Amino acid sequence: MKDITPILQDEQLNQLVYNALSFGTAVMLGAFVYFLTQMNSVAKQYRNGVAVSAVVVGIAGYHYFRMWSGWAEGMVNEGYRYADWLITVPLLVIELLIVLGVTADRRKKLMTSLVPATVLMIGLGYPGETSANETTKWTFWVLSMIPFLYILFTLSGELKAAKSRETGAVSTSINNATKILLVTWLVYPISYLIPVVFEKSDGTEAGRQVVYTIADITAKALYGLMILNIAKARSGDSH
Repeated sequence: MKDITPILQDEQLNQLVYNALSFGTAVMLGAFVYFLTQMNSVAKQYRNGVAVSAVVVGIAGYHYFRMWSGWAEGMVNEGYRYADWLITVPLLVIELLIVLGVTADRRKKLMTSLVPATVLMIGLGYPGETSANETTKWTFWVLSMIPFLYILFTLSGELKAAKSRETGAVSTSINNATKILLVTWLVYPISYLIPVVFEKSDGTEAGRQVVYTIADITAKALYGLMILNIAKARSGDSH
C-alpha cells in the first residue's frame, strides 16, 4: 500500500488520477457489456476469442473499480493492478491465438510457452514495482524484460505470419492489432521506470498511474476491438 496523501493535497494531481481511474473503470465495464453483445456477430469458432475479450475487460473493470475506490480513500494498492495483469495478460495471449487461425497443435505449443512466460513476467515485475530500493527496481526490471521480450517477439512473429496468409479485411485487421500490440506493450516497461529515471515527486507517481491506465485501456479494450474485428473479418470470409 502506498501513501498518496501528498498527491491528494494537490488538487490538480488528485483529480487527474481520480478521473483517470474512474474513466478506466467505465471503459472496461462498458467494453465488457459490448463484447457480450457481439458474441453472435462472429462465426462459432471465433466466439471463444470474443468471450475471452469480455472476460479480460470484466476482470480489469473490477480491479479498476477497487483502485479508484482506494484512491478516493487516500491509498493505492499496486497489488490490484498486478493481480489484474496476472490474470488478464495470459488471457490476452489466448484470445489472440484463437482468432489468428493457427492450427490446434501450434496453438497448444504456443500457449504452453507463452502463458507461463506472462506469469513469470508479471511475477518478476511486482517486487521491483513495490520496492523503494532503486537497485532492486532495476534488477527486477531487467529480469522481467527477459520473458517480456520473448513474448513480444513470439507474438509479433505469429501476427506477421498470419498477415502474410491473409488478404483484404482480415489482413488489415491483423495489421492494426500488430501495431496496437507493439506500441502498447512497450509502454509498460517505460512506465515502470518513471519513478526510477526521473526525480521522485508527486507528479511522477501521478503520471505513472495515468500512463498505466491509458496503456491498460488500449491493451485491453481497444485491443479487444481489434480481436473482434479480426473475428468478424474471418467470419465473413468463412461464409
